[in-house]
Amino acid sequence: MQSKLPQVQTNIFSVMSALANEHKAINLSQGFPDFPVDPILIENIHQAMKDGFNQYAPMPGVPAFREMLAHKIETLYGVKVSADTEITVTPGATYALYTAFATILHPGDEALVLEPAYDSYIPGIELQGAKPICVPLVAPDYHVDWHAVEQAITPNTKVMIINSPHNPSGYVWTSADMQALIRIVQTHNLYLISDEVYEHITFDGRKHLSVLAYPELFERAFVCFSLGKVLHATGWKMGYCVGPEALMAEYRKIHQFLAFSCNTSLQVALSKYMLDAQTYLSLPHFFEQKRNTFLAQMQQTPFTLHQPAQGSYFQVMGYEKIADKPDKEFAVWLTKEYGVATIPISAFNHNGHDDKLIRFCFAKKDETLQAAVERLTKL
Repeated sequence: MQSKLPQVQTNIFSVMSALANEHKAINLSQGFPDFPVDPILIENIHQAMKDGFNQYAPMPGVPAFREMLAHKIETLYGVKVSADTEITVTPGATYALYTAFATILHPGDEALVLEPAYDSYIPGIELQGAKPICVPLVAPDYHVDWHAVEQAITPNTKVMIINSPHNPSGYVWTSADMQALIRIVQTHNLYLISDEVYEHITFDGRKHLSVLAYPELFERAFVCFSLGKVLHATGWKMGYCVGPEALMAEYRKIHQFLAFSCNTSLQVALSKYMLDAQTYLSLPHFFEQKRNTFLAQMQQTPFTLHQPAQGSYFQVMGYEKIADKPDKEFAVWLTKEYGVATIPISAFNHNGHDDKLIRFCFAKKDETLQAAVERLTKL
């Protein structure tokens, strides 16, 4: 059989997590928390199951759940979206992104990808017969070079995918970034896919600037979100996509033949649980404390901090004072020899470009972070 993704192998997250398990390392690689989900939410889901919400949900999602999400969007971003026609519940944000690619792209189209980038983007583009055009972000903070973006656009460019707060760097887009994006999208008549899974995790007073809040962007956009990140429950694979009615109608044509619908009892429980806005408004403070704790402890190690993460739950650091290895070799060596697993940033670049930086996940219990740093101080 001829492979549709001949260059793709097991992704770096699976590789590093397996290596961590093999060597009994503390896993600060893959982005998942090791602390519990709110027991109130667990009980709400249990009750929804006992109440009989165990069969297929409507294809776009449980109405009460979509109405709660529409209210949340209006409260946060000052924009009214239709729960009926502009929100679709998905089995995770990666699925939401893939379905957006499948809706927009045709063979021969080009899609702009800002790298380093989440590793699902390029396969999602290539599986549509389209071509990813990769534009490098500027290390070490990984801000956008808007001139380079403009230079990469051709008559075949159909869509641009953006991600803020950014994985892996933690960079949060500014108002100037959004204005530059508006100009480019309008000038070149581009569609937009916005990956906003870390929307609630921003630090030091920064605000997440959602594409939803910019009418000139949203009219040509799919905006994708993850409730796994919000609820500390990445394994539940619950997300949603928001788009204007005409685009969402096309999106749902594909969605109905991929997943059709998502976990009913979860949606019923969340429609009530998330009416309390503190379930997500408390996240910036919660994760900022995690970041600050981690960075304070990491001062005991020889790693280099170029910039504290502005958002997400990842911190990028340099290791130039420790070794002169390529970042993938360094990450493997660190896991085997010192028992801490991380992610090399080159894994987020299609060409393996290496800035000698690695990514730590600080969405962990304080004792997990402390134990990891204790191992790293031996470097």
